[in-house]
Amino acid sequence: MSEATLPELAEAVEHEIGLHQHAATNTGTTNTKLGMWVFLSSECLFFGGFISAYLLYRDRNVSGPKPREVYDIPFTSVTSFILLMSSLTMVLALAAIQRGDHRRFRIWILATALFGSVFIGGQIYEFTEFYREGLALSTNVFGSSFFVLTGLHGAHVTAGIVWLLTLWGMSMQNRLHVQDSERVEIGGLYWHFVDVVWIVIFTVVYLIPT
Repeated sequence: MSEATLPELAEAVEHEIGLHQHAATNTGTTNTKLGMWVFLSSECLFFGGFISAYLLYRDRNVSGPKPREVYDIPFTSVTSFILLMSSLTMVLALAAIQRGDHRRFRIWILATALFGSVFIGGQIYEFTEFYREGLALSTNVFGSSFFVLTGLHGAHVTAGIVWLLTLWGMSMQNRLHVQDSERVEIGGLYWHFVDVVWIVIFTVVYLIPT
């Protein structure tokens, strides 16, 4: 083998490794994306269990404030709408990175993280008000199931915000390119998931009469 062919061989090996890492599965999607779908499926079971527990226990203990006595539906509706709007900005961020528009990607991904932060701020305010009105984690079974369910969702949203800010930081350092758009897409799948889960939680927890 001549020396002239060694660089070509090295390049071919790197190309094959890259193809192997990003190879599509039998489902037509990459291993990374498939792994995210599997993870989100397990999260559906996770939240399904806690939502079921809330429905089962919210009326078991009548001591302390009841849901209708502490809920502020208009306020929670506004923060919920803001969170749902963040799905739109997430779609715009993905579209921007796919066409190589890094400036708009940074704007939209930062807007998504900002909307998520507003939602978390609203949830903290709501928890504080509930505590002032006498509803805490240990007040009754309703309080326990409510704070655990909504708190776990808030933790997922917070993790998503950190993820989005990480993508924004990578873009600011010119480490996120068009060919890396799948990273943004996977982050978007997670973000859309927490939005959809909140629609279910908001409906079950706040809108169903108790």
